Amino acid sequence: MADLKEELHDKLRDGRAVLLSKLDGLSEYDRRRPMTPTGTNLLGLVKHLAGLEYLYLGGSFGYPAPEILPWVEDGSIWQGADMWATPGESTEYITGLYRRACAHADGVIARLDLTAPGSVAHWPTERRATTLGFLLIRMVAETAQHAGHADVIRELIDGTGGPDQDEIDEDTWREYLARVRGAADAFGAP
Repeated sequence: MADLKEELHDKLRDGRAVLLSKLDGLSEYDRRRPMTPTGTNLLGLVKHLAGLEYLYLGGSFGYPAPEILPWVEDGSIWQGADMWATPGESTEYITGLYRRACAHADGVIARLDLTAPGSVAHWPTERRATTLGFLLIRMVAETAQHAGHADVIRELIDGTGGPDQDEIDEDTWREYLARVRGAADAFGAP
């Protein structure tokens, strides 16, 4: 089980790093501007995951966040307040919060076995009981999902793709995109 736990923890750390890297070199505006019809934005993804790290890999095992998250305290989390940064929440604040939440979660992961029992307070009563292994898998999945969102958002902002894009020259990308468009065009534009 120790190898599985370490593998899961490594995947979580990798996803965290990818997520934070998507903020590099962007303006404060670009980090927070909504890029989808539902308002998805880079800093919001980081803020959301900070709360999940504290909740799933902390509070669910009796290690609550050592700091108050105002959007949790006032209940505005249920109206999406964890999905965007207010003007008073700087990039440094949000990324610092995320790093602290990750460090807190890392400490809990180090202390507990994958079979350690936990409880997620806001889940239905019959499903609240869980384990570190289950919630670690959930956090790996959540982080990977939101890091993927961040990849797409970053590409929409400035065209910067993932590491694969760096390895292919511009002409090859144009040819590839033309093939993809051609395949779609075979079915006609709406």
